[in-house]
Amino acid sequence: MRDIVLVGHSYGGMVATGVADRARDRIARLVYLDAFVPTDGQSLMDAGPPTARQRMQELAKAGDGWRVPSNPIPPDTSDADVKWISERRLPQSIKCFEQPLKMHGGDLSLPRSYIYLTRVAPADPFRPFAERAKNDRHWRYYELDASHSAHITAPTALAQLLQTIVSQPT
Repeated sequence: MRDIVLVGHSYGGMVATGVADRARDRIARLVYLDAFVPTDGQSLMDAGPPTARQRMQELAKAGDGWRVPSNPIPPDTSDADVKWISERRLPQSIKCFEQPLKMHGGDLSLPRSYIYLTRVAPADPFRPFAERAKNDRHWRYYELDASHSAHITAPTALAQLLQTIVSQPT
């Protein structure tokens, strides 16, 4: 596989950054969709808001001690989609949020875009990453009038925006 457009959504920004670091020669473009954008040595808990660590630890302790339940589903999600997504959502190990990302190739210089979803939750952890991308000439910045799960609540608008992004020269 070559010329891959890698999209990382939410926590997936952590994963996409690690994959892009290790497969730089295969990735054509990196797109962060309302996602965390870590730097070398950061975990999600380090990259997120200061209250995230304590909140996640409390959520894990309230359960079985090692899993964090999924975040609430955005309120603009249709009843049918709530039913569909609820059957597929699972808790995640707290360890995946605590483990720091170790970059092997230094800072990423791949073409990068950030899509900020503007129907934000009261505790919006993605604004700092969006602002950083918006103000950095090495990034392409976009906004979409959608809640955090745009792939469910606004799939057509998201697909059109992704098509716009991939059709632009790198």
